[in-house]
Amino acid sequence: MAEVLSPAAIFRAGTRLRQVVRRTPLETSGRLSGELGVPVRFKREDMQVCRSYKVRGAYNLISSLGAEERERGVVCASAGNHAQGLAFACRELEIEGRVYLPANTPRQKRRRIAEIGGEWVQPIIVGSSFDEASEASRQDSERTGAVYVHPFDDPRTIAGQGTVGLEIAEQHDGPVDTVIVPVGGGGLLAGVVLWLKEHFPDTRVVGAEPAGAASMRAALEHGGPVALPEVDTFVDGAAVGRVGELSYRVVRELVDEVVAVPEGAVCTEMIELYQTEGIIAEPAGALASAAARLPLERPVQGSVVCVVSGGNNDLSRYGEVVERSLLHEGLRHYFLVTFPQEPGALRHFLDDVLDEGQDIVAFEYVKKNNRETGPALVGIELDRADELEGLLRRMKESPLQIEQVSPGSPLFSFLL
Repeated sequence: MAEVLSPAAIFRAGTRLRQVVRRTPLETSGRLSGELGVPVRFKREDMQVCRSYKVRGAYNLISSLGAEERERGVVCASAGNHAQGLAFACRELEIEGRVYLPANTPRQKRRRIAEIGGEWVQPIIVGSSFDEASEASRQDSERTGAVYVHPFDDPRTIAGQGTVGLEIAEQHDGPVDTVIVPVGGGGLLAGVVLWLKEHFPDTRVVGAEPAGAASMRAALEHGGPVALPEVDTFVDGAAVGRVGELSYRVVRELVDEVVAVPEGAVCTEMIELYQTEGIIAEPAGALASAAARLPLERPVQGSVVCVVSGGNNDLSRYGEVVERSLLHEGLRHYFLVTFPQEPGALRHFLDDVLDEGQDIVAFEYVKKNNRETGPALVGIELDRADELEGLLRRMKESPLQIEQVSPGSPLFSFLL
């Protein structure tokens, strides 16, 4: 008999997973507690087996398979974390599996999948997005009979992921005012809200999804899951173009608010998590705590729990993380500057246009084969965002031809 999604199914999943996954800690964030004026705690799923909550759903589903299904093996699509969870389950249960990953999956996650699964799992790179990888994995399942392990839209997956909510309820000293949960396909949010609303109906549950992949908000606005025309894959663990049907129905009925978090705000929060709490979060892992710093429909009135969903971050991406954060905070700006071919033009720019504490962090001629007439792309970093107004005024008063590069322009897309 097929599993029905319910609080009872989450309880059974908790019993099944107790000897397999870690009961991750619920830790206080002094930084956010001070900033928001209420106790803020992190549910540290970045410390989970495979460094992500995804193992909960994958193991719960695969461990529930019968002997004949196990013999056929399993297959899934994933941006990385679900694949690692499947690889762990396959190795522990000795079941063969195949994992389809989009080409944008960080190298660090690809290596981890191979290491965790060993001889039991075969990673396959296909397509440029999760949705393309998902289609390839479904075709594999239809062709070979392998059991498709959905990363977020299967009752068994959602029940396993919902054990995060079960643990929050057990670990927190009394009811929680607000729980903020990252959203990709919606499985984690659906499972957590299902458990919490059953036991603490007054707890406010907020979903946090990347602004560049706001598929749950799109579904809520359209009255059902819809495919986004374009997806920003930076927050790779939550860059899903279409949410699940089952997860959408649960979210629609029970979740209080879904907020879209700008990617730049995610990057700023990743840096804060690392520098203050010592937490190496992947972009999706910083969604919830980044959302806590945004204006919500209803300001928090008591204790807050933010789910840090994963810590599988590729350190080589931190250059881009810092860049996106500075742009979001208004501390870094780019300009096209045409310098006349006369002595002192550059010195004038340095002395009369830039102010103390304002640094040139990038300087490159756009037309490299004609430096006598081509403008230079100049990146400037400010001490404070409010310095921009004075900088723009001095640029306007300058005899130099200066044009600010807008974040929405085609040229700007080459800077990130």
